[in-house]
Amino acid sequence: MAAIVVPQLAESITEGTIAQWLKQPGDTVSKGDYIIELETDKVNVEVISEFSGVLKETLKNEGDTVNVGETIAIIDENDASSSALQVSEEKVVEDKATPEVAPAVESATESSSKVIASPAARKLARERGIDLQNVVALDPLGRVRKQDVANYVPEDRSVSNTEPQKTANPQTAEISSKPVERRKMSRRRATIAKNLVKVQHSAAILTTFNEVDLTAVMNVRKKRKDTFLKEHDVKLGFMSFFTKAVVSALKSYPLLNAEIQGNEMVVKKFYDIGIAVSTDEGLVVPVVRDADRLNFAEIEREISQLALRARESKLALSDLQGGTFTITNGGTFGSLLSTPILNAPQVGILGMHSIQHRPVAVDNGTIEIRPMMYLALSYDHRIVDGKEAVGFLVKIKQLLEDPEKLLLEA
Repeated sequence: MAAIVVPQLAESITEGTIAQWLKQPGDTVSKGDYIIELETDKVNVEVISEFSGVLKETLKNEGDTVNVGETIAIIDENDASSSALQVSEEKVVEDKATPEVAPAVESATESSSKVIASPAARKLARERGIDLQNVVALDPLGRVRKQDVANYVPEDRSVSNTEPQKTANPQTAEISSKPVERRKMSRRRATIAKNLVKVQHSAAILTTFNEVDLTAVMNVRKKRKDTFLKEHDVKLGFMSFFTKAVVSALKSYPLLNAEIQGNEMVVKKFYDIGIAVSTDEGLVVPVVRDADRLNFAEIEREISQLALRARESKLALSDLQGGTFTITNGGTFGSLLSTPILNAPQVGILGMHSIQHRPVAVDNGTIEIRPMMYLALSYDHRIVDGKEAVGFLVKIKQLLEDPEKLLLEA
């Protein structure tokens, strides 16, 4: 007998929640097969078997919390050969059977397990009680994605209009004669909530603001976008400009690239910039490694790939660890101004916002309509003073309003 244990997931992750068993007791398992999907604080992880044999017993149920190193299933390695022989014998019997014999009816869980689907799609299907066999995949390779499940509409929708619909999951209840809906928070959403509250209690968070005229950046993008796309096969967006400006400003104000460990300030001499990405499961912050060593095209490509993997729930834990500073862009949702919350243990986060054309007094004393964006820097006042925070934002403003200087500094 061989024990399946929860593997070491990451240095900061010690437990997870069983999202679903991909194999059931009695199933034949080969070494390298995915047997279980775990939901952690940051990403969903599919765990592979290190053994071949037959899954004899699962010791934990879906929804249970399990710790790293805990035994969750038993595999009988000695049963592998006999299982294969049994399958072979069953195949012979099946071939000799008459065509009139009806096949056994599969359960929704059994049929769904045979469908190629992303972990997020399987989770949503399980929550809604949807058989993945009935979901039409838009992916050319046939992989069912989360949006396919979300868009699924059952064929039979005949429900009486006189009675309210009652669903088992999520549960509905009535409080004070008013209808409500109860939804269990996912592990990731609960962790996000806990961490946000924790950082507000443990850090002295202040926010300072400025605004930047993006005329010069927009002119560069307009002039170079076609050539840039042709040469690098990636679009020239705003994020590469902001990332480069942030790196340059961090070099001038290094305490914003630090963290507090006990009674010490750890000032980092590398620049791993986190880029906040909104997904259906919550906000995640994948990290662009060594952003100071990347050119504009490499930054744009890395951000694009990380964002895609985030929305498809394909991020690895390593993609989310070790950032030194974070950029979040609420402007993509129409936010005009906000106060970002720190991504602990980092001590600084830059908030971008919507670009609005507003009247601005320019150097020659005239008023012109310019594309303006408000910037917000939240910082930990325990190690960053107001003077440094203001200087950091002014530095970013100067670089973005003079892209030639940004290119030279980069």
